Amino acid sequence: MPGGVNSPVRAFRAVGGDPPFVVRAEGAYLWDADGNRYLDYFGSWGPMILGHAHPLVVEAIQRAAERSASFGASTAAEADLAELVITAMPSIEKLRFVSSGTEATMSAIRVARAFTARKYVIKFEGCYHGHSDGLLVKAGSGLATFGLPGSAGVPEEIAHWTLALPFNDLAAVEEAFATHADEIACVIVEPVVGNMGCVPPAPGYLEGLRRITRERGSLLIFDEVMTGFRLALGGAQQVFGIDPDLTCLGKIIGGGLPCAAFGGKAQMMDLLAPLGPVYQAGTLSGNPLAMAAGIATLRYLAGHTAEVYAGLEKETAAVAKGVAAAARDAGIKVETNRAGSMVTWFFTGAPVTDFATAAASDTEAFGRFHRAMLDQGVWLPPSQFEAAFLSTAHTGADIDFTVEAARKAFASMLAARN
Repeated sequence: MPGGVNSPVRAFRAVGGDPPFVVRAEGAYLWDADGNRYLDYFGSWGPMILGHAHPLVVEAIQRAAERSASFGASTAAEADLAELVITAMPSIEKLRFVSSGTEATMSAIRVARAFTARKYVIKFEGCYHGHSDGLLVKAGSGLATFGLPGSAGVPEEIAHWTLALPFNDLAAVEEAFATHADEIACVIVEPVVGNMGCVPPAPGYLEGLRRITRERGSLLIFDEVMTGFRLALGGAQQVFGIDPDLTCLGKIIGGGLPCAAFGGKAQMMDLLAPLGPVYQAGTLSGNPLAMAAGIATLRYLAGHTAEVYAGLEKETAAVAKGVAAAARDAGIKVETNRAGSMVTWFFTGAPVTDFATAAASDTEAFGRFHRAMLDQGVWLPPSQFEAAFLSTAHTGADIDFTVEAARKAFASMLAARN
C-alpha cells in the first residue's frame, strides 16, 4: 500500500509519529494492536455519530448479512432509507444511492451540467468534494494537509472548467458570474467547511449563494457529506434555512458502511438514466448491508432528535471551550471554530474564516499538540485541516478527561520549548 495506507489522511506524516493500527472500537473509544485505548475524536472521519459498534446498528448489519451481502438488484431497504432521507431533507425530491462521497459530488455536477447546458463549476478554496478530477483544484482535506495545490494526473483541460474562489467572499462569486455570464453550471459548497478544519459560513453567505445562483440560472449544490444528519437531522440546510437544488450526502447516511447519495429536485434527477440521458451506475450502490446500517442510524436519530442534538451541542461546546481555556492559560494562541458537533482548534491568533487564514496556522505546533494528546490517550484528526467530531457516546467524563489531557499536552509543549 503506497505510504502504508489506503487513504492518505490516515497517515501521520503531517503530525509526526507512527499511526496506531486499530483492532476494535466501542462507543467513543478505539483500541490499537498493542492494547492501548484512545478516546476517539475523528469518528471514522464523521460517520460514527452514535459511536462505534452501536448495538442497533450491529444487529441490523448482522440480520442483513444473513440474507446475503449483495444482490445487484432492487430491495425494499433502498426505498426505506430513501424515505428517511427525504423526510429529513425536504429539498430532496428524488435521490440515488452510491458508495462514496466522491461518486455523489461527481454525479451531482454531471446532472447540473446536463440540466443547465453549461460547463463551468464554482468551488471554494479549502473545500474538499472528493477526488474526481475537476474537484481537486485548490481542495482541502489531504491536499491541504500535504500542501498540494492540486493533483498530478489531472489534465489542464479538465481543471480549466473549475473556478476556485475564496470561501465566505460573495463579491468573488459575483465577479465570477459577471466574467462567465451564462457559462456557470453550478456552485458546490460545504455549507460548513470541514476539510480545512471547521469553518462556518459568515452571516448571509449561504443566503447570498442561493440568491446569486437563482438570479444567474445556475444550480446550488450543498455538499453535506459531513454536515448531513450531523448539524441537525436535516443537515446544514435545516440549520441555515437554505433550499439547495442538489444535495450530496455520505458518512452518517451509511451508519459506518460505504454509502452515499445525491439527490434534489425531481426535474433535475429525472435526467438520470434510465429516464434521461445522464449516465451513472454502480454495482454496489444501495448495498443491503449499508442500507441496513443507514436505516438503523437514521431511525435512531429521527426517534431521538431532541436529546441527540442537544447532547452533542452540550458536550462539543464544553470540550471546545475547555481546550481553548487550557491553551489560553498556557499562553498558547489557539483559535477555536465550532459548528454543532464539529470543532477545530487552529494554532493561530487570528480568526479563521477561509483557507488563507486557516493555512496561516502553525501546523508544527498542531503536530506537537497531536502527539502530546495521543500520548495522553486522546486521538485527534492527524491534520490541522480536518474537523474533529463528537458522538452521542462521548460523556461529560470524557470531556473532562480531554480538557485535562489538553492541559498536560500544552504544558509538555511549553517544557519542550524551554
